[in-house]
Amino acid sequence: MTTPKSPAINPKLDLLLERVVDVPRDLVWLAWTRPEHLKKWFTPAPWTTSECEIDLRPGGIFRFVNRSPEGQETTYVGCYLEIVEKERLVWTMALGPGFRPTAATSEVPTFTAVISMQPHGTGTRYTAMAMHRDEEGCKKHDQMGFHDGWGAATDQLMAFAKTL
Repeated sequence: MTTPKSPAINPKLDLLLERVVDVPRDLVWLAWTRPEHLKKWFTPAPWTTSECEIDLRPGGIFRFVNRSPEGQETTYVGCYLEIVEKERLVWTMALGPGFRPTAATSEVPTFTAVISMQPHGTGTRYTAMAMHRDEEGCKKHDQMGFHDGWGAATDQLMAFAKTL
């Protein structure tokens, strides 16, 4: 069986964060796939992830709750589309568990995330891509601070993964 390739980036519809990090891919994978780990790094500080539920299979739930410093919480529910162990996670908020369509209720535009982890020496080439339906959603997500927010979360992810 061949592993599907990650989709090509469309600069009008997709946002991309790429880094080579000094963390082994196995640890990056663990940090992404265990709720107790993801809660420790996923939301850029000073925000936190107060809850997380992961059913790591296509159609399985990916649910998390972000908490602001003032205590306001926002719940996000999506599902996994593809899991290639220690290599790629694809999830979306456009669909809920069991691939059921969801209503767009968040201030964050609906997107599909493609998280890739490739070996790079003793570390990992880490890529996070947010794929949007239209240019307006992509632009809005970018203006909301995609690169700063996902960059900060990636820094937190790598710092946490080193403790595993």
